[in-house]
Amino acid sequence: MESTQGRPARLRVGVIGPGRVGSVLAQALGRAGHEVVAAAAVSERSRGYVEERLPGTRIMDPAEVVAASDLVLLTVPDDALADVAEGLAGTDTDLRGTILVHASGAHGYGVLAPATVVGALPLALHPAMTFTGRDEDIERLPDCAFGVTAPDQLRPIAEALVVEMGAEPVWIAEDKRTLYHAALAGGANHLVTLVAESAGLLESAGVPEPGRLLAPMLSASLDNALRLGIHGLSGPVLRGDSGTVAGHIEQLRENAPESVASYVELARLTADRAITAGMLKPEDAERLLDVLRR
Repeated sequence: MESTQGRPARLRVGVIGPGRVGSVLAQALGRAGHEVVAAAAVSERSRGYVEERLPGTRIMDPAEVVAASDLVLLTVPDDALADVAEGLAGTDTDLRGTILVHASGAHGYGVLAPATVVGALPLALHPAMTFTGRDEDIERLPDCAFGVTAPDQLRPIAEALVVEMGAEPVWIAEDKRTLYHAALAGGANHLVTLVAESAGLLESAGVPEPGRLLAPMLSASLDNALRLGIHGLSGPVLRGDSGTVAGHIEQLRENAPESVASYVELARLTADRAITAGMLKPEDAERLLDVLRR
């Protein structure tokens, strides 16, 4: 891979913030043939990731990492990205031609503007995957997609880096980056909350191992949703069973009042989508929505 700057195919890689994500991305780039040369690690945990996953990598301060590298992973918290970019741009380090890669889903390449102004090449490469900090993270990476955002002239480099890591690049426009991240966070994070909520309610109903009961049903539901969208829906809302839904709400009020609001709002959203898709008869929808307004 060559950049528009005529770089050699193999790059010297540095990491600023080698935590769960940064250490795995650096490890993946190393497996692809690049050389991981330096890391800026503050916490003991980050230093541990460097020692375990990136053996032989030197620990340096951020400016030294940039000076030693052709490509720098800025895998710091989302809210710190702009400050880190500005801080690097304010040092005497020459950023011209240095590829700066961040892995935030919420930001495009614009957050790196302070460094871009002084010659850095900005890329946003977000792995759409949950990182646990465990060894299997690196093995899961090839099964995921990356949300890729970059200036047009750098798009081939961004996509090639993702492919080298064994993953699939998916292009996200700069002005759609936050919407993209809201979709992923809403799906992944709220899914965990919903599963935990269901498991807790089953325990309250006397089910000793909720996971065994939930796993086949939820796995099938997820598969249906991914393949069929809203047409993979089943259950009382789709059937317009307003009496069943009313019974659910009554029992939740008695046994788990904190769960009523979320149940009602999600049932309304489900009903709205089913109505729009023509899956719920108008007369059934009217009775159901009346129950959900009470």
